[in-house]
Amino acid sequence: MISSPCVGVCETENGVCVACGRTLDDIATWAAMSEAERIERMRELDEATDADE
Repeated sequence: MISSPCVGVCETENGVCVACGRTLDDIATWAAMSEAERIERMRELDEATDADE
């Protein structure tokens, strides 16, 4: 199974998913990324979410 921050909402605003925070480029290339790259990107998304709070 591929690691993903997706929660199944899949709505974008200004090119970014409002639920998981991934860009459209992230979403398009997610399956081609290595597991390490996905984990790193999810860490970055978590940090960005924490900074917004």
